Amino acid sequence: MTPTVDLGSFDRVAFFGGIYSNHLALGEALKLARSRKVDAIVALGDFGAFGPHPDRTIEILREASLPAIQGNYEQALSTGAEDCLCGYTDPRDNYYAQLSYDYTRTRTSAEHKAWMGNLPGHIRMTVGGRKLLLCHGSPRKVNEFLWRSMTPDPFIRKLLRDHEADVIVCTHTGLHWKRLIEPGRGIVNAGALGRPANDGQTHVWFTIVEEQEISPVPGEIQVEFVPVPYDHERLAREMAEESLPPEFIETIRTGWWTTCLEILPAKERALGKH
Repeated sequence: MTPTVDLGSFDRVAFFGGIYSNHLALGEALKLARSRKVDAIVALGDFGAFGPHPDRTIEILREASLPAIQGNYEQALSTGAEDCLCGYTDPRDNYYAQLSYDYTRTRTSAEHKAWMGNLPGHIRMTVGGRKLLLCHGSPRKVNEFLWRSMTPDPFIRKLLRDHEADVIVCTHTGLHWKRLIEPGRGIVNAGALGRPANDGQTHVWFTIVEEQEISPVPGEIQVEFVPVPYDHERLAREMAEESLPPEFIETIRTGWWTTCLEILPAKERALGKH
């Protein structure tokens, strides 16, 4: 892992949360983000897992020269870890996580694993005069889950103070959300580009953060969650051809999570089907 990188100042930035080998959604998201005239696109880690052909996603990321940080998957793959370092505690969650990791590990090239090992753990940048800190799970730990229902305002203030940031942009949970505790200060979870948001919809999401152009408060930012339609049936067919678990394929086809459910807090789980 390389030290934290500072990318400089921007007006509008797109953030891609966990891509999970969804190379089809990644291609569509790149086209959509560019059509929105963003100044930069940053990938927030977990490029492999869940989906088919992990090297295809890495090839797209590298060809696009996107700034990127390590997620737990990149840390695990680049160091030869035996599991994904996902942070699950329930045996069922860990069972499916191991199936996903074993598949991804054997189908990710040595060159791509080395590339992952050279990515930074954090990136800093400025948007609209506000200091953004980009991480995977949290600034404290790559696999810490920051859930909307479990992240109170006092904790957000402490994270911002401890890590000298106005806004923390993260992913890892697979669910997009934001909480601005005051104008231009708070947490943005960019969600996941790789699988649906457990809402019965087949599209996936990325996030745009930009300066609020018309605002009485200097430095106020605007956060937009952008839906990404893609050929999810094609992805499901590719997953089936690779003998990935039927539970993973069902999620892609229905928009409802069937695995990695036990980690969900009660309020988040109540929004799903299972």
